[in-house]
Amino acid sequence: MDFMHAVSETSGSKSRIAQELSLRAEQVVELSTAIAEDPELSFEEHRASAAICTLLGNAGFIVERPVAELATAFTATAGTGELTVGICVEYDALPGIGHACGHNLIAGASVAAALGLLPVVDELGITLKVIGTPAEEHGAGKVVLLNAGVFDDVTVAMMVHPMQEGASCNPAGTKNQAVGRYRATFRGTPSHAAVAPHLGVNAADAAVISQVAVGLLRQQIPGDHRIAMFIAEAGHVTNIIPDLAVVEFECRALTLPEYEALLTRVRNCFEAGALATGTTLEIEPTEPLYEPLIQDEVMGNYWSQNMSFLGHNAEYSPGPGGGSTDMGNVSQVVPSIQPWVSIPGATAPPHSHGFAAATNAPAAYRAMLDAGLAMAWTVSDIMADPAQVQQYLKAFAVRRGAQTCRR
Repeated sequence: MDFMHAVSETSGSKSRIAQELSLRAEQVVELSTAIAEDPELSFEEHRASAAICTLLGNAGFIVERPVAELATAFTATAGTGELTVGICVEYDALPGIGHACGHNLIAGASVAAALGLLPVVDELGITLKVIGTPAEEHGAGKVVLLNAGVFDDVTVAMMVHPMQEGASCNPAGTKNQAVGRYRATFRGTPSHAAVAPHLGVNAADAAVISQVAVGLLRQQIPGDHRIAMFIAEAGHVTNIIPDLAVVEFECRALTLPEYEALLTRVRNCFEAGALATGTTLEIEPTEPLYEPLIQDEVMGNYWSQNMSFLGHNAEYSPGPGGGSTDMGNVSQVVPSIQPWVSIPGATAPPHSHGFAAATNAPAAYRAMLDAGLAMAWTVSDIMADPAQVQQYLKAFAVRRGAQTCRR
């Protein structure tokens, strides 16, 4: 559905949101395209962050940057209502393959929603808080912002995520895994590999044994669990017994208890490698834990209805049961949604060159703008239901009370 059709087929705040977004659409597409064609890695998204802040600031938002001592994080606020809507923006890319998770589209959809809502914040009675959240791929920027109190005043939060062609946008059937990422360091003893190999303690052997043990473990874990790893360092030349080996690994599961159980079993595999070779072992986290995502049912229903109205598939389906996001940590505290947006022509999986190409195409930008409009309309739907607003505000008051007690 084009924006002018959306204007004519709706009334009140929804019509005004669509009309405003129709005026801003070209700017948003230019922003998203620029981010796609200039990928920046986690915590290094200086140009993307600056471009988003410039657009929002010129539109009339009060912009603060940086926040929480993160150079590429920001907030942009408008309105003074009791209920605060947090719209999360992501803009980091993946090493080597750019925006192969479509964060350029995430940024565009969130900015579109914010711009569409801006003229009606007072009419709706909301405070609108756009939160620039760096380092979703690696680094858990939202966890840093949560711990710094950036989400303390947020009543509800939302964002969207692109997915392959054909995925339903209904969030009710989607699941995301908890993920923890770690570095295992084996230390041994160097020696000449030909003259005195028996005097060495081979750290690389410990890494290999650990990989084999984890490989055998995979047969014994549930099908929705995931283990991934790679050897980051394990020697440099053939005539020295390696005294240092470093393995980066991650564990994923759909619930935190399952994740903890999986992590214990994987740690045992690394300890077996150390025991078998006589090396020492240190395992340390490299990033904060990403928690499972909880989709708020009320917002999810509004979103699905709006996307269906705009011509997208909103049928319930047990959607993709994997992947992880630091939006999960937000959702554990704040009622949230992060539904999928199907990208036409995206037949390659996320985190691939093919998916990156599909997210920088006209069809992707049309879907992005629809997603932004549907997010803004979801806010309008919430505020049109006074009973639901009171439920969110009561839950928020309970949360703030608990935060005060902990302090």
